Amino acid sequence: MKTELKTPDFIFETSWEVCNKVGGIYTVLSSRAKTLKANYGDQLVFIGPDLKQPTANIDFREESKLLAPWKKAAKKVGLECRIGRWMVPGEPVAVLVDFSPLFQEKNTIYAKAWELFHVDSIRAYGDYDEASMFSVAAGRFVEAVVKECLKPTAKVVYQAHEWMSGLGMLFLKHSLPQVSTIFTTHATSIGRSIAGNNKELYAYFDGYNGDIMAQELHMDAKHSIEKQSALQADCFTTVSRFTDRECKQLLDKPADVVLPNGFENDFVPKGGQFTSVRRKARRRILDVATALTGDRLPDDTLIVSTSGRNDYRCKGFDVFLETMAQLKAQLAEADSSARVLALIEVPCWLKGPRADLQRALAEGVKNVAAPLPNPIITHDLWNLDEDRIVRQMWQLGLNNLPTDKVKVILVPCYLEGKDGIFDMPYYHLLAANDLALYPSYYEPWGYTPLESCAFHTPCVTTDLSGFGQWVNEVLGREGELADGVKVIHRTDGNFFEVSAEMCATIRTMLDMTAKERTAARNNAARLADKAQWKNFIKYYYQAYDFALGR
Repeated sequence: MKTELKTPDFIFETSWEVCNKVGGIYTVLSSRAKTLKANYGDQLVFIGPDLKQPTANIDFREESKLLAPWKKAAKKVGLECRIGRWMVPGEPVAVLVDFSPLFQEKNTIYAKAWELFHVDSIRAYGDYDEASMFSVAAGRFVEAVVKECLKPTAKVVYQAHEWMSGLGMLFLKHSLPQVSTIFTTHATSIGRSIAGNNKELYAYFDGYNGDIMAQELHMDAKHSIEKQSALQADCFTTVSRFTDRECKQLLDKPADVVLPNGFENDFVPKGGQFTSVRRKARRRILDVATALTGDRLPDDTLIVSTSGRNDYRCKGFDVFLETMAQLKAQLAEADSSARVLALIEVPCWLKGPRADLQRALAEGVKNVAAPLPNPIITHDLWNLDEDRIVRQMWQLGLNNLPTDKVKVILVPCYLEGKDGIFDMPYYHLLAANDLALYPSYYEPWGYTPLESCAFHTPCVTTDLSGFGQWVNEVLGREGELADGVKVIHRTDGNFFEVSAEMCATIRTMLDMTAKERTAARNNAARLADKAQWKNFIKYYYQAYDFALGR
């Protein structure tokens, strides 16, 4: 006989990335909001930071009458908040809390965190204070609402994402043990730090001790919150079996439930609209490349891209650039007529759009007669000479000369439709691609390849990503380009082998017929369809049941 799962009456989810687009967690939460809201309505509440800047929280719409008693309850305990809607599919309730007043009691909070939970904040630095004060404010908000506004019998789940939300969860659990807590780590701070510091994460994996590495890498404050949150939450979750192994090794706690990341296909245009978006975006990309390089690129240019947060080694941008250097040399040696345009879409220390490129685009690409200075980048940076990606492009000779058959362009900004050059959202540019490349070294899940598939763009990823491992599981073998996702085996030391295999994959794509390319695009979309939230949301229901049962 099948046991019915226990379900909450209210779900509070807190993350630094609620109404604050800075990384992959934003995509996790915003893309599944509609699916969850269909079951829980306005009993699903997201809590994020009120950043009080003109450019921040732009996808939040305040509604002064919504849940007014909650706002009043928060004010009683000294918290100011704004309540409204997160402007993503489903438009769930969102609460933005002002955490700035808590800084004056920071030392008291940290002392209590040590006394109650053994969270060690002594060597905290960087964004630790800001994140911790936000998470404590979020926890206090829910405590006030539960005490003042909800029935004593209400079943409440509080889900905190990443170490940045952990401290508030711990205090809430201490104050109101009847609230069921879930802590989700999307990537362990130590695993990411080991990888980002050029240490071999995988060869010596079984020998790493999380506490010792935290001391060595000066990550002990963040690691302390993360580890105690994992150990003390009613339900500890992560996003892939890949990361579950990491949690067991570095946090001394395996996940209670694995929550794979899905996607909502509401973001994807359909039929003729998709074709129109793709055609328009391709035209814009080729026009920008022509204006920048002085080389009029033909319509059948193979457009490839990579993207993600600015994590040079973990995201594999180093491998991507080496691949393009190899491809450039091979096409030149073969005297090939093929043309390839590669985009690296990664936020850098942005100054603003290039004025000379804006002028060239305004005057029309038919009038372009010569390349612009430094024709490898679309926007100005504050630190151009120090930027790691730019320096590597120069060192590899990726200079975008008119004679180069492979052009590589850095797009160093968030693509939200108002960047001053493309003025199109990221997803539209993604639809314009023929192939996307994500040769990750450290990737707990891998939203970028999943998004690529959803937008009918075949992609390459590695088996060091949760998504790559999932694809191999679904197919029962290693994914190939014809499947829509090519999964490359990657280790600590096979950098050049991965680059060579990526280069060979691009050349395979160049040799494909139109029919074969269409089949690969359709297969990519079919794989993405298997990863829709409607298929993965069941794991969240299991986590709620587990937490409520504790």
